[in-house]
Amino acid sequence: MLPTKKSRGRTLAEIDAELKALQTEREAVRAAEVQGVIGRIKEAIEHYGLTAADLGLAGRRGALRKAARSATASPAKAMKPRVKATATNPPKYTDGAGRTWTGRGKRPAWFVDAVAAGKSPEDLLIKPVG
Repeated sequence: MLPTKKSRGRTLAEIDAELKALQTEREAVRAAEVQGVIGRIKEAIEHYGLTAADLGLAGRRGALRKAARSATASPAKAMKPRVKATATNPPKYTDGAGRTWTGRGKRPAWFVDAVAAGKSPEDLLIKPVG
């Protein structure tokens, strides 16, 4: 017997609509649960007078995001250490205000902003002395 477009009295379109409705409901329930957790955390922080340092978060910009990302990311996608300027890898670009970049790795915000403002990468090159 060949299958018909109806299975157990429902069409594929009806099942797809039900799935979409369930996914929407799931997202709403999750958002409500997250808000409840955040509220309880804020309440506990206020009640006990906790600080970011007490929670181990002081001075660690983006610590929670990084921890969450590293917990789910594969080791191959883990963040690599920042390339620092050394004698063998000297800075190549400067903004004239003391910030430098070796030209390796992700472009720093100041470099991107300067290029967006109309400067060319050649304008930011460190000029050789002499």
